Amino acid sequence: MAITNTHRAAGRAVTPLNPSLALKGAGGAAVLGSVVLGSFATAQAAPANAAPATPKAAVSAAPAAQAIAALPAPQLVNPTAAISSGATLFRGSVGDRVEDLQSALNARGANLAVDGKFGPRTHSAVIDFQQDNGLQVDGRVGPETRGALNGVSASNGTSRSGSSSSDSGNSSSILSAARSQIGVGYSWGASRPGSGFDCSGLTKYAYAQAGISLPHSSSAQANGGRSISKSSAQPGDLVVWSGHIGIYAGGNKVVDAGSSKGSVSERTIWGSPRFVTYR
Repeated sequence: MAITNTHRAAGRAVTPLNPSLALKGAGGAAVLGSVVLGSFATAQAAPANAAPATPKAAVSAAPAAQAIAALPAPQLVNPTAAISSGATLFRGSVGDRVEDLQSALNARGANLAVDGKFGPRTHSAVIDFQQDNGLQVDGRVGPETRGALNGVSASNGTSRSGSSSSDSGNSSSILSAARSQIGVGYSWGASRPGSGFDCSGLTKYAYAQAGISLPHSSSAQANGGRSISKSSAQPGDLVVWSGHIGIYAGGNKVVDAGSSKGSVSERTIWGSPRFVTYR
């Protein structure tokens, strides 16, 4: 007579232990019915003081953190971009000096395309800069705004009125250059020292001797500078009539290349011209 053993050991599988029915589970553990042997025992056998397993995310992040830490520190860029002296820049101006202007404005927070074209966005950025720095707000980049963009302050060369300490030297150079051509004949469209000038050809030549580049057009020269009163005019500033331009010599005198005189001369100012400065 068969005797049934009803006292099973704790944790014993219900399925009869038949080697032919055993399946291999993960890690080589025998699977009997729904109970996995081996892996359970392994878990129970782990030391109590064993270090917890490091999550995969932490393992993969460690090399990345080390790589970031090894990157060189970013280099600070000097925000000041030098804008060379020359004619006042304004809406419609083009060229390398406009590119320098745009770079200088970008270094101070603007977001302009550096394309050398003084368009609406550059004009707005100039106005913002002038407002933020207590400058005359006119959207034009003359000596005062240019000096501020170049980092010039009253303590290192710019007076409180915004005129550079070198302005008097420039004015003297301009007037001296114009006077050196007195007697040279008038020639329309010309700007040839000792040979011939028209009115804007003379002013273009004289200003070039002071390092200031002007276009060969009386209207463009007048529009490129800043209008001032006669009482504020200094020798070297421009005296502007409709269709004609000359260089202020002080004392109500102008040096100009006039077709009526037929040559460059210094004479008394007539009519009611306006005055323009590039200081």
